[in-house]
Amino acid sequence: MTEPEDPSSLKNLDERLSEAQARRSAEKDRGKRAAGRSSGSGMGLGFRVAVDILAALMVGVGIGVLLDRWLGTKPWLLIVFFLLGSAAGIMNVFRVMRGYGYSVGYEKTERDKDEEDREPGDRPGP
Repeated sequence: MTEPEDPSSLKNLDERLSEAQARRSAEKDRGKRAAGRSSGSGMGLGFRVAVDILAALMVGVGIGVLLDRWLGTKPWLLIVFFLLGSAAGIMNVFRVMRGYGYSVGYEKTERDKDEEDREPGDRPGP
């Protein structure tokens, strides 16, 4: 006939399953909160990109105009700082699109780095 199962091993298995489910739900909650903070709506992202570009351009043009008046080099510094402001605006948009944002101390996790390094046909690791 069949041997009776050891109840202690089933209890141990049940405890491990409960712990794993709790960890998984905690990770999902953290992921949802992080995604909710960073993703926002498409319209919000569009406004952020527009504000980033406009602010960088306005600062660049403002500095160029002030330096041109002070030094008497009418269009040249305006042109130089317009180009610098444009480059800064594009870099800000690039940073937002890459997901880095402006948060201080943001680092990609090992899992994020592994996903970037993995080839499209590779299977994900544990």
